[in-house]
Amino acid sequence: MKLLEKIFQIISKKEVYGLILIVVISYIIYNFGKLVISKVFTTGKNTYEVKKRKTVVSIIESLYKYFLLIIMAIFILKLYGIDVRSLVAGVGIAGALIGLALQDTLKDIISGISIIMENYYVVGDYIKLNDFTGQVIEFGLKSTKIRNFNGEVLVFANRNVEKVINISQKSAKLIVNIPTAYEEKAAKVEKILNNLIEELKKEKDIYENTKYLGISELGASEVMYTIQVECAQEKQWQIKRDVLRKIKDTYDKEKIKIPYKQIEVHHGQDI
Repeated sequence: MKLLEKIFQIISKKEVYGLILIVVISYIIYNFGKLVISKVFTTGKNTYEVKKRKTVVSIIESLYKYFLLIIMAIFILKLYGIDVRSLVAGVGIAGALIGLALQDTLKDIISGISIIMENYYVVGDYIKLNDFTGQVIEFGLKSTKIRNFNGEVLVFANRNVEKVINISQKSAKLIVNIPTAYEEKAAKVEKILNNLIEELKKEKDIYENTKYLGISELGASEVMYTIQVECAQEKQWQIKRDVLRKIKDTYDKEKIKIPYKQIEVHHGQDI
């Protein structure tokens, strides 16, 4: 009984139950706020808008978390009788000195806000920075992480974003050359390719401007037919592989020959 009484005495002190209440209430408010932020900001009219809003949500949640931590710390200090006003004044002076020492960090934060406001890129976009091309996998107010197709991850400070190319905000136009044997009739090949193009246009990430361009070259061993495939920029590499596979399967089905390199040799007496 004495142990329970001691525990009750400890818990009944405002410094203890007050601290518990502040932490619990802050935790509830934080999770409720996260839910509201997510519901309000993650709906969009298209895929790009949804990605942008998710990026904004991650930034807002981070700011929201630190804001609540500061408020919680102020209430805890007041609970224990610490003069918050004098502390805030001291923190203000210290903050000014720290601000001078952390100018680069402030530049990163300002650049991070600018990246969002100016639609430079969002999480999920494919971007090119100097000679590095990859997908944005993480974005914060201070830095950005992008991963290329080899799995390499580049981390750079937001202040270093001067010239970035966003290849997700526009479509790609792939030029696909299809070598075909001379003995194949051009009218037959063109009909087959046009039918194939109509099938390609039904694919999710291939756009309406996909079309047959014509014969682009009369080579030593082949006639080069060319098609243009307009598609989602970030999917262009996989789409090109898929299109080449479909062309090969179609040629096999229609028994159209893709020639090997050939050299025609003439004997001197036959010339």
